[in-house]
Formats: sequence, structure tokens, C-alpha cells
Amino acid sequence: MFQIGGLLVFCGLLAQTTAQLAGLPLPLNQALPLAVTPALPSSPTDLAGSLTGALSSSLLSGGLLDILENLPLLDIVKTAGGTSSGLLGGLLGKVTSVIPGLNNLIDIKVTNPQLLELGLVQSPDGHRLYVTIPLGMDLNVNTQLVGSLLKLAVKLNLTVEILAVKDEQQKIHLVLGDCTHSPGSLRVSVLDGLNPLPIQSLLDSLTGILNKVLPELVQGKVCPLVNGVLSRLDVTLVHDIADILIHGLEFVIKV
Repeated sequence: MFQIGGLLVFCGLLAQTTAQLAGLPLPLNQALPLAVTPALPSSPTDLAGSLTGALSSSLLSGGLLDILENLPLLDIVKTAGGTSSGLLGGLLGKVTSVIPGLNNLIDIKVTNPQLLELGLVQSPDGHRLYVTIPLGMDLNVNTQLVGSLLKLAVKLNLTVEILAVKDEQQKIHLVLGDCTHSPGSLRVSVLDGLNPLPIQSLLDSLTGILNKVLPELVQGKVCPLVNGVLSRLDVTLVHDIADILIHGLEFVIKV
């Protein structure tokens, strides 16, 4: 009889102790014997932000701002119109009566180059991405005798198409499709400048030349950089995005 009673008491104490221990945290060196839940895949919003962030960082580290700062604008303006003197020999010759010495030397220097926030849009079929790369810079038009003549703010958008492809080994990659400037995206505005009427004529002529040559010039310098950046993106990020594009799944959340 004593043995049965003692067993009942022991079982009661054991049940009570087990219930109390159930509410305590596990020691650091002890884990529950449960199957590990696999990590959830990144949401489309996370992937979109990761891609634009990686592209921005890689473009900057790849020398984008140096490329913009060293655009040969002066050479292009000098030869505009297919003549050796171009703008300098034409319009500026008319301005020298107001600003003596203007035709002695002119310099167009790019300052304050910027990469603004990238935009991301997915094609209707889900298989392509279109990345908008907005660029900004200031143009300082200087002369030897007068100094600063005009200061212009310039903004231009490039549009890059990104495709997902499989190679012969069935490995998936992101590759560059079309890379061009957005039609009508070049905007030129005056930050500072002199006011005589000939300067307005100079501004109009200079703006016309920039509209003709600057988009193609920037496109020719920046697009190869974008192509190189795509080949150096994080492998895991590339795999996740390319897999979504190949299957035509919704990737970019439209707000």
C-alpha cells in the first residue's frame, strides 16, 4: 500500500515539475528537436529595392560620376554644325561686341554630376525590366576675360532594358537589352548668367546643340558601364530575379 501511495505522489510531483519547466526558456546550448522551417523568399518589393540599390552602388563605384564630369562637351560644341569653328566661329563672333574678348577662349565644364533615384518598371508580360537612370549635372560656360558666362542645370534620363536568359549550361543570367535615352527627357535650365540679348541667343544655340548631341554622348559612355555592372551583381540576387522573369511572375509592385 505504501509503495502505491509513494508512486502516486511521485507521478504528481513529476507532472507538476514538467508543467513548470514547459514555461521556461531553453538553455543556450539546447535546441528543440523540431524540423527547421526554411527561410521565406524575399518579397518582390525587397527584391526590387535590392536590385535598384545594387545597380546604384555599382554604377557609382564603377566611375559613373567621373564619366559625366569628363564628357568632351567643348570639342562637340566647337565642331557643331560640321564646321571647324562651329558655334564659336558663328554665334560667339556676334557676341564679342557686347563682351570683348569672348572669342579668345571658351570652356564648358561639367560640375556637380549626380545619379538620382533609379526607377523600375516591369513589362506587361513579366519577362523584362525597364530601369530608369536619371542623371544630373551643371554646365559652366566660361571665358578667359569675363569668367563665368552661363551656368546651366542639365537633367537626362537613360532607360535600360534588363532580360533574363539561360546559357548552354542552363545557368540563368541578367543581360542588357536596349539602352537608350528617354525621348524628350533632356532638360536644360539656367542657374546663372549675364543678361544681354546676345547671351540669350548663345543660350538658345547652345541648348539646341546639347539637345542634338548630349543624349547620344551620355548614352554611348554610360551604357557600356551598365552592361559591366550587370555581370558583377550578387549571384543570389541575380538568380532570384532572373528566375522570376523567366517564369513571367509579377516582380515589381506598381504603386
